[in-house]
Amino acid sequence: MLFEPRSGRLAAWGNALLAGLVSPDEAAMSIVGEDAVHRVEGLPGESGPVGLTLALGRLRALGVSGLRVALPAPGHPLGLSGPPEFNARALEAEEAVVGVGAAVGLVPEVAEAGPAGDVHVSVTWHCLPVREAPPADVPSLGEAERELAEALREATVVLTRLDVAGSGPVADAALSAYRARAEAGQEALAPGYPPRAVRVLALAQRVDLMVSLAYESGHGGAVAASEMAARAEALRPVERVARRALVAAYNSAVEQY
Repeated sequence: MLFEPRSGRLAAWGNALLAGLVSPDEAAMSIVGEDAVHRVEGLPGESGPVGLTLALGRLRALGVSGLRVALPAPGHPLGLSGPPEFNARALEAEEAVVGVGAAVGLVPEVAEAGPAGDVHVSVTWHCLPVREAPPADVPSLGEAERELAEALREATVVLTRLDVAGSGPVADAALSAYRARAEAGQEALAPGYPPRAVRVLALAQRVDLMVSLAYESGHGGAVAASEMAARAEALRPVERVARRALVAAYNSAVEQY
């Protein structure tokens, strides 16, 4: 799962723009981030791909009053509401943005070009019709926070016992980078989000980092097949909880809890 999904940036800064808290240019620049360019194609009323600033204005004109995030995985259509065609595209991309107030959704297609160290990343958001229905399996911020705390405790016990909690220079560097980012206040959320959403997002990112390090740390002490299976069994529910919490945090700007 992406540490900071592009759908999260689009929804967060799109919601700030729709609420009148940031300018169109500021929203577009924050959504693009370190990518080279983002374009949107398939927008009603547009004959071809358009830039983010124009696309966000067009979405507002179509009646979009807010944006939600979906982070689906096989067997878990988190944040989706259909139809099947949109769900399939979102599942393939592992993320999507769904409009509130108008039945449209956006699925990213990422293209990379160039040598290592100088990769040019472009993103095309495909605008598709969606079903106007409640999103699947999205918890409240309070539920997400409680689930995260419990999952983190349980997974830490299991992974520590299996010697795969994340250690060594690679893990240390990743954790140091996470702490530096948190201390610098570089949150993925935009203006207008409640403090609890920022807290839930930070905890979800921490849990997601722990899961990623555990997957990437090789076998560690879990050399037996049974121990490797136990590691995977411990990580699956934690990863699911982290994704649910990420969606709850990003969607909190448009949800009434």
